[in-house]
Amino acid sequence: MKADGAHPRREEQHGAHPGRDGQNRAHSQRDDQYEVHPRRDAQQYGALTGRDAQVEAHSRRDTSLRRVGREARPFLRARTGVVLRLAGWSLLEFAQTFLGGFGVARALDDGFLAGRPTTGLLWLAVAAVAVLPSVPAARGVFGRLADLVEPLRDGLVRRAVSRALSGALDRSGDVSTRSLSQVTHQSEIARDGWAGLVLTLRSFVFTVAGAVTGLLALSPALLLIVLPLLVLGSALFLGTLPPMAARQRDYLAADEAYAAHAGRLAASVRDIAAAGAAERTVAESRTLADAQLAASRSLARWSGVRVLALAVCGRFPPLLLLLGAPWLLRNGLTPGALVGALTYLTQALAPAVQALMTMLGTVGGRLFVVLDRFTDAPPPPADDPPPSRDAAPPPRGTPVAELHEVSFAYGPGAHPVLDRLSLTIGAGEHLAVVGPSGSGKSTLAAVLAGTERPTGGAVRWRGRPVRQADATSVRVLLPQHAYVFSGSLRDNLRYLRPDARDREIAAMADALGLDALLSRLGSLDAAVEPDRLSQGERQLVALGRAYLAAPPLLILDEATSRLDPAAEARAELAFGALPGALVVVAHRLSSARRAGRILVMDGPRTQCGTPDELQRSCTLYRDLAGLWEPEDAGKPDGTREPKEPGEQDEAGEPEEPGGAVGIGHGKGRGIRSTPPPSPV
Repeated sequence: MKADGAHPRREEQHGAHPGRDGQNRAHSQRDDQYEVHPRRDAQQYGALTGRDAQVEAHSRRDTSLRRVGREARPFLRARTGVVLRLAGWSLLEFAQTFLGGFGVARALDDGFLAGRPTTGLLWLAVAAVAVLPSVPAARGVFGRLADLVEPLRDGLVRRAVSRALSGALDRSGDVSTRSLSQVTHQSEIARDGWAGLVLTLRSFVFTVAGAVTGLLALSPALLLIVLPLLVLGSALFLGTLPPMAARQRDYLAADEAYAAHAGRLAASVRDIAAAGAAERTVAESRTLADAQLAASRSLARWSGVRVLALAVCGRFPPLLLLLGAPWLLRNGLTPGALVGALTYLTQALAPAVQALMTMLGTVGGRLFVVLDRFTDAPPPPADDPPPSRDAAPPPRGTPVAELHEVSFAYGPGAHPVLDRLSLTIGAGEHLAVVGPSGSGKSTLAAVLAGTERPTGGAVRWRGRPVRQADATSVRVLLPQHAYVFSGSLRDNLRYLRPDARDREIAAMADALGLDALLSRLGSLDAAVEPDRLSQGERQLVALGRAYLAAPPLLILDEATSRLDPAAEARAELAFGALPGALVVVAHRLSSARRAGRILVMDGPRTQCGTPDELQRSCTLYRDLAGLWEPEDAGKPDGTREPKEPGEQDEAGEPEEPGGAVGIGHGKGRGIRSTPPPSPV
């Protein structure tokens, strides 16, 4: 294993100091967060003006319609049977609508006006009885509706989760925030909107079909008065749908942008005040608020056009029929047919048209926008092909992991945390990574594990470039905060290796010291409640999980920080006995001394060697050793036994009064340091 640090000039340029890693990251994020681009934000959230805005809106609308339609067609084709069964139940609504107006017309013409009240009552009874099947029809419709609605919601949730998982390693924008909104809020909007749209559209189709059939049966001349207004109003309404959807999308995007902006401000008030960015922040807020207001006003204007279309379809046909009644009666239309036509228009067509237009103009617009947002991003990248079973194993002596001239920074203008670092880790090696807080230890662990992509250089596992398909078979990364889920202890321990046997779990518990936890819980099948476990117990469960997996590369990023030194030593010795490589981000000197090699990090500057070599050649390691020395010896509870003045310590040094510890070994060292509560 070898490690090469940065060039001296590069080190002087970047001025690596303890804590620079965290400062670099903070400054990079702050620069990105408070950089204000009013025109860019306005364009992004729908505040474009002029010809460019029209061209962009038309292109985006056309693309959105095509994209959603392309996704919808296979979904509906796969559920043709469900649609047909839904239509079958809806035929009862067709019969109800037809008999409603036709029965009234026959009751007047063949009954009451002809002097046969009994016949009139029978026809009215027929119209009333036609309403009775609506109850079983509604039950059948809702039963079939679930088969059409729930798969949509499940598919959208799977798509959002898949996109979030595939994009998590890419750090692509607000993947996590957007995916959380899609899984929880937007998928529910899509489900409710799709259910309402299916119900309303189904009712409209069969109601209009029943009414038109009834009008045709009463007198074909009635259609000459009714159909032109229906066609005109429908065309006007359909013409408003694309711009309404575009305005709805702009409004939703502007609303999300302002909400995200407000969330960032709420979490960064102190930084804004410290940086003197209040005026610039207010200007950015005003720009986003103006964009939201403009989108809202545009949406309201198009809503007015929708109201006009609703009036043309639902309100004007009855008025036109009454105005044309004298002409119709003179040309052979019976009074009963006229009343029946009015019944169709007022009791069937007008409510159906109003319900459909209201649904399409509100819920339908939101549904289209949500579906468009689920489909607007490219599909998740295809998984790397799994390694072939016939593929030759890596040659003997191939390192488990390699870093070749790797650099990493948390932003384009940030100081590098890793600067052309080369590192080779062989099978069975034990490497400890030490350094001051913020020096890049966790960043190195993330890059080595493949959860962060380096900005320069290459990372290899077993001689091949890092592939996510190889991640679970090559390495396990345990962070400081252990993941434990609700379930049995057995399920938690076998999370990375479901086929682990009980005797293997027993051997693991004996090696790592899980016997006390196992005894307290009662058995492997005992329920685990994460909130009732201590942090140390959670770390033991995570360590046991990794021990059973026995990966070629195990990375412990302060994964034993909640254990006492004895438990930590037991765990590391157990992992050291495994054939895989072990990388430990150490927070105790005793942990570092157990490693065969130690990598000392001070920002981009690094130095690697054995403990004895670093004790002689690395000033920073000697400083850290001086700070950590009191944690090596102590009482069973982890505290250090007090010594009398002049008593020899482990290194042969007399203990100084007051607990000060000499930095380094040997006499004549005049520098002393009092141990802080948390050295790393």
